[in-house]
Amino acid sequence: MFKEKVLKELQEAVPAWEARVQNTLTRHPERSPEFTTTSGIAVKRLYTPLDIAGQDYAHDLGFPGEYPYTRGVQPTMYRGRLWTMRQYAGFASAEESNRRYKYLLEQGQTGLSVAFDLPTQLGYDSDHPLAEGEVGKVGVAIDSLADMETLFDGIPLDKVSTSMTINAPAAILLAMYLAVAEKQGIGFDKLDGTIQNDILKEYAARGTYIFPPDPSMRLVTDIFAFCSEHVPRWNTISISGYHMREAGATAVQEVAFTLANGIAYVEAAIKKGLNVDKFASRLSFFFNAHNNLLEEVAKFRAARRLWARIMKERFGAQDPRSWMLRFHTQTAGSTLTAQQPENNIVRTTIQALAAVLGGTQSLHTNSFDEALALPTEKSVRIALRTQQILAYESGVADTVDPLAGSYFIESLTEEIERRAMEYIAKIDAMGGAPRAIEQGYIQREIQESAYRYQMEIERGERIVVGVNKFQIEEEIPQELLKVDPAVRDLQIKKLKEIKAKRDNLAVRQALKELRQAAEGEDNLMPPILKAVKVYATLGEICDVLRGVFGEYRAVESI
Repeated sequence: MFKEKVLKELQEAVPAWEARVQNTLTRHPERSPEFTTTSGIAVKRLYTPLDIAGQDYAHDLGFPGEYPYTRGVQPTMYRGRLWTMRQYAGFASAEESNRRYKYLLEQGQTGLSVAFDLPTQLGYDSDHPLAEGEVGKVGVAIDSLADMETLFDGIPLDKVSTSMTINAPAAILLAMYLAVAEKQGIGFDKLDGTIQNDILKEYAARGTYIFPPDPSMRLVTDIFAFCSEHVPRWNTISISGYHMREAGATAVQEVAFTLANGIAYVEAAIKKGLNVDKFASRLSFFFNAHNNLLEEVAKFRAARRLWARIMKERFGAQDPRSWMLRFHTQTAGSTLTAQQPENNIVRTTIQALAAVLGGTQSLHTNSFDEALALPTEKSVRIALRTQQILAYESGVADTVDPLAGSYFIESLTEEIERRAMEYIAKIDAMGGAPRAIEQGYIQREIQESAYRYQMEIERGERIVVGVNKFQIEEEIPQELLKVDPAVRDLQIKKLKEIKAKRDNLAVRQALKELRQAAEGEDNLMPPILKAVKVYATLGEICDVLRGVFGEYRAVESI
């Protein structure tokens, strides 16, 4: 009764307020611009309970830790445990990266996140002709188990949670990680971490694919099956909207395309014979945190609610853990500017705040100099301190879902979910995400959004501080991290040494068994693990799989 009375009074009061607004705008027309979010959602001048009166709060909002998890996947959220502070790092050699990991752990980082160089991501050893000029540049070079042993030297794998951003050769890098754990005397059941293993977004937005979609999906689901039996605490995939957002997707598209890919992975695993409640609780997600603070908060809440409904209603999952969308967030690299790079500290802080207010489980904050080079120790320390200040000084972690009930947040959450569902329905009608990618639909949508966004900047309709407004004369900073080109020579030397001292007969036998498994239907993780343990290289293993599966060639989508 009280709610109806309040809504009735508002319905009577709002027209009078709007009349006062129009009176003001008549006298001051400069105060009447139109505003939209990055997804093109119109932002009203004022939000009231009328904007959310139609929402079913008992179902849509509810309590943290309860279906549909709009307010977070844990009842206590950060009052019980802070998010994992997981700074993405890796460059040059395994030795250099190991030193950076130890430095970050000393500075208070609570989880590791491994960046691999481009040849590793594409399944090439450092001595391959296509690797020239790229070894160690955007991540660490890993050619064999020996490099992985060095990378985690002195870091007990049962004491840290490790995330590895690797996709096409994910099974091989995971096998190397498992082999290192075994050498440390650590059981697979003691390992915590995540392998990205999200190949669909590579075809859609990023490009570090190797094999065609069908065998790639086989590798993904083989990892699901293997880990569900042997590595139960491992997150077997990090379904990534991050890279699609970096390529130009809007917030709505990021939610829609990420969850559409998630649906495809679940369907593939079920088709393989896996029980949904056997693997779904180990699916995780990876989102971008962009500049529009409140839209980003609403995006995270909408994604969580939408996935819970998909898993429960579409796939019939019974275990509440299967309904939970757990996600890692990284601040938006595409928003970092080479102009006035110190401004990036402010941008990253706003983006990190959005992730925390949105209920992320782990977070990477970008360093201010990343538009110019890989981050220095100083810049990565500032990025980590940004998270620590949010956690310990800002107060935003003191209560669960502090923005819940905001008329704007709840209205925006509802609108993002509605628009994302429209996209998912379109993708379903095409036959699912893999077919939509084959037809170029997802790629075109992202490209068109990226073009619109760039045109808004160039026309001055969207202000980027220091780029199209508030410019200054400045020089390129001198304190930038530079990777020594000699790192490739060192990697090639190590490769030759490994091949000279390993049991090459055992390597040939392991690769033969891998080829036979690839030609059949057996799970590929055991033969990959066997090959890794005898120091078969990443390139050798990928070449065997290339020989069976072939290589993917992208189709034009414009």
